[in-house]
Amino acid sequence: MAAVPLDLLDRVRALERRVRELAGRTQIRPALTEIEGGDIAIGQGGRILVKAPTGHPVFESGQTPGGDWGVRLARQDGSDALTVGYDPSATQQMVQLWSRDTAAPDRVLVMDDAHADRFLGRPWIPLQLHPTARQTTTLTTLDVAWAGAGPAIHAVAEIVLTTRAGTGGAQVKVTMRPQGGTPTVVADYDTPADVWTEHTITAPMHGIEYMQRVEWTVEHRAKSAGQAVETRLTSATGRNTFAADETPTDPVRTP
Repeated sequence: MAAVPLDLLDRVRALERRVRELAGRTQIRPALTEIEGGDIAIGQGGRILVKAPTGHPVFESGQTPGGDWGVRLARQDGSDALTVGYDPSATQQMVQLWSRDTAAPDRVLVMDDAHADRFLGRPWIPLQLHPTARQTTTLTTLDVAWAGAGPAIHAVAEIVLTTRAGTGGAQVKVTMRPQGGTPTVVADYDTPADVWTEHTITAPMHGIEYMQRVEWTVEHRAKSAGQAVETRLTSATGRNTFAADETPTDPVRTP
């Protein structure tokens, strides 16, 4: 019988020991509580779901039921709390913060604008417009009745004015001027005599940057000498766009 080198036997025994160790390790379940040194990739329609004991998802990230890709945070009852996308009725991957009142017809408390990429949508914030001493006047030349200024926070400004004039009626003119820009007349209209006339002015922030200062003036005049005209401010606020045709044009930016 041929002699078997002792070192070869030692190698075989070492190999058998190593195989037993590896076989034992395959039965050990590794801890899955940490991820180090790498990423988790979710694609092709997949999602990460974290569920409360109730079974409702409280965190979701991935492709939404509506087909886009987004992030959703929910409360234990499954109602929306914060979403990026996840709303089939919204566009442009809106960020929305939702109220706890699930029965409310409109639950969105805070959001960016659906159509105007650079502006806040909600909450609506009042415009700074203040009366002057000529809120009531008998002048037949235009004079300032209301004036103010503030940053452009929303895509659209909405101003509601109510005017009453004596014989001959009156003229009302509303102008906005962005800081460093030229004035733009956003409304210029006549009102009849002896009746309170309400007028709503809608002004998208064309060519204006978010937070850029905008000045507002409301002027009026009596059309007949010796007759008085009074203009009251019913409301003045910034708001989100209601439709795509209200989207402001982009400002000219210098690189």
